[in-house]
Amino acid sequence: MRRLLSPIRGSSRAGRSRPVFLIVTIFSLAVSLGLLWMVWKQSVALESRLSATEERASTLEQSLRQSREEAERFRLEGSRAAQRAEEAAEEARGWNQARRQAELERELAREQAQKSRQESVAAQEKAMKFRAEAERLKKQREAELDQMREALSRIAETRRTPMGMVINLGEDSFLFDFDKDVLRAENREMLSRIAGVLLASHGYRLQIYGHTDDLGPQAYNQQLSERRAQAVGGYLIEAGIPKTLVDVKGFGESAPRLKSGSRQARQKNRRVEIGVIDTIIQYAGEVTEP
Repeated sequence: MRRLLSPIRGSSRAGRSRPVFLIVTIFSLAVSLGLLWMVWKQSVALESRLSATEERASTLEQSLRQSREEAERFRLEGSRAAQRAEEAAEEARGWNQARRQAELERELAREQAQKSRQESVAAQEKAMKFRAEAERLKKQREAELDQMREALSRIAETRRTPMGMVINLGEDSFLFDFDKDVLRAENREMLSRIAGVLLASHGYRLQIYGHTDDLGPQAYNQQLSERRAQAVGGYLIEAGIPKTLVDVKGFGESAPRLKSGSRQARQKNRRVEIGVIDTIIQYAGEVTEP
């Protein structure tokens, strides 16, 4: 009986162990599936977090790139701003230098203007002194010329001119022989007296002009006037008048004192004139005879 029951018990134990094994197996599978599901869920979560992290990293990278670009732009703008600032500073320095130069030039101009005004005042004062001195010398010289004219008038006809005076040696007081250029004794005496007055004076030159009437050939009269003027000039030089002060010229019949064919007019036209040219005063107008 016991032998008969032993297989039955063995089979009953085997039968009872199978469900347990199945349960264990199923539980193990469930646990494995749970673990797999948790791993998958964690994997999905990780992938989601990784994707989000990558997106965030991409966003951060883009932001970083934009920040770098903005930083570069700011750097460039800062560099340009610094350059503009330097240019503005250089321009300001140039302007300040130009202003200082302008102020210096203005000051120099002011000093120059002041100096010019002072020089102008001094020049005006000096000019006034010169004019006063020139006026004094002119009056003194005119007084000397008046004295000279008065002294010469006692010898021969003398008149004042804008340049000085003219001594007229006409035939009524100074006579040449007919067709001659030789000085007569009375002519020499007159010229000696004239030379004495001139030697006592100064500041003049002499222009001696010979003239004839209109009788005879014109060429002959021209030569005769030159010879007579040379005779008068030569005598004055012998009397002591420096040769450098004497000019001689003949006019023949071309410059008559009286334009008439009468005997009296021809006598007036036959003459030698001594022009006393003043070399000290420059006259502006006609000097009237006192």
